[in-house]
Amino acid sequence: MLMISPRMASGMQDKQYTPSLLSFFIYNPTFGPREGEEEKKILFYHPIDVEKNEKIRNVGLCEAIVQFTRTFCPTKPAKSLHTQKNRQFFFEPEDNFWIVMVVRNPMIEKPNKDGKPPTTEYQEEEILDTVYGAVVRQCYSMYKLFNGTFGRAMEAGGVELLIQKLEKFFYRYLQTLHLQSCDLLDVFGGISFFPLDKMTYLKIQSFVNRVEESLSLIKYTAFLYNDQLIWSGLEQDDMRILYKYLTTSLFPRHSEPELAGRDSPLRPEVTGNLLHYGRFLTGPTNFKDPEAKFRFPKIFVSTEDGYEELHLIVYKAMSAAACFMINASVELTRAFCEQLDSLVGPQLTLLASDICEQFTINRRIAGPEKEPQFKFIYFNHMNLAEKSTIHMRKTASVSLTSVHPDLMKILGDINCDFARVDEDEEIIVKAMTDYWVVGKKSDQRELYVILNQKNANLIEVNEEVKRLCATQFNNIFFLD
Repeated sequence: MLMISPRMASGMQDKQYTPSLLSFFIYNPTFGPREGEEEKKILFYHPIDVEKNEKIRNVGLCEAIVQFTRTFCPTKPAKSLHTQKNRQFFFEPEDNFWIVMVVRNPMIEKPNKDGKPPTTEYQEEEILDTVYGAVVRQCYSMYKLFNGTFGRAMEAGGVELLIQKLEKFFYRYLQTLHLQSCDLLDVFGGISFFPLDKMTYLKIQSFVNRVEESLSLIKYTAFLYNDQLIWSGLEQDDMRILYKYLTTSLFPRHSEPELAGRDSPLRPEVTGNLLHYGRFLTGPTNFKDPEAKFRFPKIFVSTEDGYEELHLIVYKAMSAAACFMINASVELTRAFCEQLDSLVGPQLTLLASDICEQFTINRRIAGPEKEPQFKFIYFNHMNLAEKSTIHMRKTASVSLTSVHPDLMKILGDINCDFARVDEDEEIIVKAMTDYWVVGKKSDQRELYVILNQKNANLIEVNEEVKRLCATQFNNIFFLD
């Protein structure tokens, strides 16, 4: 989608174009080694209407760039290629399988007088390699979550099956890719955790244990509230990509006006607490329909000796969602779904109400929120925890931030500097707009702070960041 934002300049309008996807393709150089067989290398190409010779030429150019850069460093071929009009990103997720994404650089069209064509200025430095490189890796991770590896498809049905799977998945997935909304959070790919008191957390753990004991088919469980994770039985990397799918795709698709008072602690007392608002987000929309088919999406998660295929059941009551994963070799029946609904529905409704009540009490104790002098992004590489007061809303299609894009670019630049070295460090930047931007990297944790203090000096900014660490992160050790 092309987004145009007009700006006034010399009484005429400039047109500003955001980054957009030009092409996305997957190839394997070993599939067409001889002359005249070049088309066999191409496993997927978007857009579909590109002429055959142009596809072959573009893939050949990428192949040549990768091979050329290997002469300088055999173990680390090129990751990106910068040109005036676009930027290409290369990723080899599996041996000899290459994913290439070509992004058009942001640009400004300036109208000329006397009816001449407008002048185009490409903003080459506005795109960060780390951000869009992370987007390419996410594309592969999301494919692998629902289809397994490329190698698995090759073993099961050869090149033909792999091409079918790639086309089926990526034609839909690429439509959800909104490159203008990508930023530092895409680099982290973190998980937002819901803050809970110990007693409520124990209630949730007890609920998970009871359900897994009653329904022995369930192998893994994850529990979320308000799109934030509370409990997960999956490995971190699997939960990271499943969390992204849930929060940017599945939950937004099923968001609907909640019943008035559903999350209210003033829940009507019903004998035996049988009242529940539970529903399946995956599988049949109405499992009581005699024609309903009990098919659930399948996902692939890592194991010690490879991967396993699982049914994904996502069940929601009010703002609480439970994900149940069951071995894909098991056939799920109407009786099982009815049993799950009657067991989980009332308990999940009750838990959602308890969490909401506890959250309301905690907010009341904390007092009214004041507009802070600072905004921050925090990320922990060890448990993938992320927290942002900069993002008001972050989904696949929109990234609403409360700061100017130039400041987000500075945050990305600081993150690039941190990635170059292993040591802990701190970077302080004075932005042109009177903002101060501070980045701290310490013990596998990163903190980025934006301060709006026009007349502050370096010492005052440093003291302010120390105060922030003491109040917001008092149980986390940051090196001074």
